[in-house]
Amino acid sequence: MTDESEVLERTVLEDIYRAAPAAVAESLGIRPFNSGAAFVGLAAGLPASGIVLNRTIGLGVAAPSTEASVREIVAAYAAAGVARYFVHLHPDSQPIHLAEWLSAAGLVTARGWQKFERPPVPFAAPPTDLEIRPVGREHGEDFARIACHAFDLGERAVPWLANLPGRPGWHVFMSFAGDVPAGTGAIFVRDGLAWFDFGTTAPAFRRRGSQGALLARRIALAIELGCRKLLTCTGQAVPGDPQHSYRNLLKAGFRETYARGNFTPQPPSPQ
Repeated sequence: MTDESEVLERTVLEDIYRAAPAAVAESLGIRPFNSGAAFVGLAAGLPASGIVLNRTIGLGVAAPSTEASVREIVAAYAAAGVARYFVHLHPDSQPIHLAEWLSAAGLVTARGWQKFERPPVPFAAPPTDLEIRPVGREHGEDFARIACHAFDLGERAVPWLANLPGRPGWHVFMSFAGDVPAGTGAIFVRDGLAWFDFGTTAPAFRRRGSQGALLARRIALAIELGCRKLLTCTGQAVPGDPQHSYRNLLKAGFRETYARGNFTPQPPSPQ
């Protein structure tokens, strides 16, 4: 099975892991590996909330998986002391017993992630008083601090994500209030596809049009670079969640494609 969105997202996650400097990789216990056709992102030093990076993608996608691979993945996270992580389950993953194997390994279903796709047509965002700028390594730490806070990755991950601006394949934008960093948004481009990631705004600058403007600039760049598809994902819509990212994507012309399941360890029983 070939799914361009899944393949590109996997490529993005692999590249994020490659971006970790050696000292940071050692400090955070970064030990990614392949299990069968799946890529296992593993960073033991992240907080339990760091599922954006502690996750496995590609299980049963490029080739059917095995029960031994499922056990290997679960055992690796357990041995590293990772209390919470996601194992993604694509709707077409093979074999059909994968969900049963994940459950037998002690994992339970969590909120899924919704995939989105957009054609390369312009998007006119509502006006904002914030300035949108492309950034490189000079703003790596600013980008990382906002992104790590928003995605619950913790302070120790800042030197890791700070390496993404200016990295080949990555195009990072930030919004600014004067000279103060306000929001972030990135795309990773390869083979005519653009993956949209790390779109967020610091709490003090929300409701000022940052994300719409950052989406518009990234869409324009993807078109300029000749991308034929624009891809991304966010958490599935669930009752009681404000769904800010979900609504921003729909407003920017992205359409829902499919929802991908997530499996995670059973939370400990309250004492």
